[in-house]
Amino acid sequence: MWFDRWIVEGYSYRQLHCQSGCPVIGLRRIVRYWLDRRPQRRVDLSVARHLIIDTTYLCGRRWPLTVVMDAPTNRVLAGALGVHEGSAQMMTFCTALRAQGLTPQSITTDGHPHLLSTLRACWPMVTLQRCLVHVQRQGLAWCRQRPKRADARRLRQLLRHLTAIRTAADRTRWIDQLIAWEQRYGWRIDLTPESGPVFSDLKRTRSLIIHAFDDLFHYLDHPDIVHSTNGLEGYFGRLKQRYRQHRGLAPHRRNAYIQWYLHLCPR
Repeated sequence: MWFDRWIVEGYSYRQLHCQSGCPVIGLRRIVRYWLDRRPQRRVDLSVARHLIIDTTYLCGRRWPLTVVMDAPTNRVLAGALGVHEGSAQMMTFCTALRAQGLTPQSITTDGHPHLLSTLRACWPMVTLQRCLVHVQRQGLAWCRQRPKRADARRLRQLLRHLTAIRTAADRTRWIDQLIAWEQRYGWRIDLTPESGPVFSDLKRTRSLIIHAFDDLFHYLDHPDIVHSTNGLEGYFGRLKQRYRQHRGLAPHRRNAYIQWYLHLCPR
């Protein structure tokens, strides 16, 4: 009971002592006892069909944490500390999930190239939905806040409307505007030898949209596919808040803490 409150609600030993009357040294022993063990998670992965996969970092960028969430319910299915999107361990992580019966129909992800190739290798028939928020955020950053170029200003307007697409009609209208932009500016960008930072970022924005285009709008065809990883981003925010309350946690118990949090706080 007290271990749950220490993990889930971020209580300090002093707060637990005030509530329970148990000596602080006894509470520390309880916490250490459970942190020296791993939770026995019993999640039926075979029923999960639509997922969100994303990676966050703890302690700056020293500790990557990859988590898999069920998109319709926002329930955490699995997680691994020390695994990031571009690591070789990602294939091991996904292979282990497949061995446990995970056969997703769709996965929403931020679009990291290595992660996309890993997911396609593990589940060749899966539908990969690109996170519209990541595409929009990165594209707007590359286009600058107040671009002076007409092509960058128009492309920025298109990106601002990307996350507002909710119907097939919205999609058709947005694609028509993108085609019009491409016909007017795209060929010039291809032929221009300019290599300055502003123009290079504009080319990167165009390339980002072109490469993500085929996987932008799957969510319009299936209600259980989500168009962003925001559900998992919110979960990461709550996890980091609790984790910061235990900054003195020993490094060798860090992984156990994360696994217990995922187990006790699946949503």
